[in-house]
Amino acid sequence: MGGELLDIAAARLREASSLFVVTGAGISAESGIPTFRGAGGLWEGFSFQSLATPEAFAEDPGRVWRWYRWRAEQYGECLPNPGHDVIAQMEAAIPEVLIATQNVDGLHRRAGNVNVVELHGSIADMRCVACERLAPFPQGAIVDDPVPRCAHCTAAMRPHILWFGETYWPGILEQAQAAARQADVCLVVGTSAQVWPPVALALHARDCGAYLIDVNPEVTDLSRTADAHLIGPSGTVLPELWERVGR
Repeated sequence: MGGELLDIAAARLREASSLFVVTGAGISAESGIPTFRGAGGLWEGFSFQSLATPEAFAEDPGRVWRWYRWRAEQYGECLPNPGHDVIAQMEAAIPEVLIATQNVDGLHRRAGNVNVVELHGSIADMRCVACERLAPFPQGAIVDDPVPRCAHCTAAMRPHILWFGETYWPGILEQAQAAARQADVCLVVGTSAQVWPPVALALHARDCGAYLIDVNPEVTDLSRTADAHLIGPSGTVLPELWERVGR
């Protein structure tokens, strides 16, 4: 990670009045959040791709709920890392900040961020399949019916997660696009650049004039087009970058 590139990126952040942040699984992996991808990603013999679908929920909602309860337990033991902490400090220091995250673990909010768009939902919430009301994710042991029921209409609740084959909820992408359009700087952290809508948001910000910073240990298609690719884990790179900003 070159010091000169860090200084240039820091200068752009120092001058910024509007910041758009896109985060992916990489920043959460540094907190110990499992990715559920690749070898060893099976749960009770099922891959995450076969569980995170409307069809899986329709076939066996109890099994899907057991998996998400297990996931919630895994997430509950993980804490925000220095990368999350710096992004929270950025929101406190820069006038206009929006974080668009692919992650459902809630670590940005736990770190202190307020202006967060959770593109794929949140493990902290569940949603009624009939009336769409949100409620907190259930805590504790399963009692009787493993599928929670809506307190308003008694229909089944589901985890408030965007599943494979579903479209984004109304207003979600529009809010992120508006922030991308007006950003002076776009900061992308820990994304493999394989999930298109979040990558498209970053490219949209760049096309609208934002200085694009990619923080990633690996070279991706996005980092090749970034104004600055800062190589390394976010928990190391972001604190050093923010120290040079000095805001």
